[in-house]
Amino acid sequence: MTAASPRSRLSVVSSPTTDNRQPTTSYELIVIGCSLGGLHALETIIGALPKDFCVPIVVAQHRHKNSREELPAYFRRSTHFNVVDADDKQWMEPGHVYLAPADYHLLVERGELHLSVDDAVRHSRPSIDVLFESAADAYGPQLISVVLTGSNEDGARGAKWIKERGGIVVVQDPATAEAPEMPAAVAAMVDVDRILPLEAIAAFLADVCPAAVSGK
Repeated sequence: MTAASPRSRLSVVSSPTTDNRQPTTSYELIVIGCSLGGLHALETIIGALPKDFCVPIVVAQHRHKNSREELPAYFRRSTHFNVVDADDKQWMEPGHVYLAPADYHLLVERGELHLSVDDAVRHSRPSIDVLFESAADAYGPQLISVVLTGSNEDGARGAKWIKERGGIVVVQDPATAEAPEMPAAVAAMVDVDRILPLEAIAAFLADVCPAAVSGK
């Protein structure tokens, strides 16, 4: 899959202001999946979100199984959000970013996070597909998913599940990804809602979650 293929199916939108429609859905959760190059991509997004953005964000990033507190601490240095590794049976709070802990799958129920040590999926634990599918079942059309840089196809099946349940699927423009394979695989399988340059993703999220940003 080349970077040009998904671009031929949906024009890259560089700014959310190109769509003047007002959002009709109150989005309650954002899930993000990434792998190779994800550290920089995530830092770019959460560092650019408004301070009063309060929709919880749950992230499955492929990471070494011995990676522990170093990753949340890294993000906390560059953002106002409280970035933590998720705990089992943890309730989600506004203004928080929850990372899948090393060597655990992270699943979502309504308002709550769960950890699993089930077998790796596509050689990955945490698995993006596992996170996305559970979130789709819990939140349906109130869910936004974002697939960032990565070197495999993890997330494509989960993004399809989200789309079928009415959620939004956003992918990073493969041309701006350190590893284009993951967002390209999603765009090839799913009728995605947006293909955005990395630097435009935070603005899009703020634009479609105005009630959360304004505190209404």
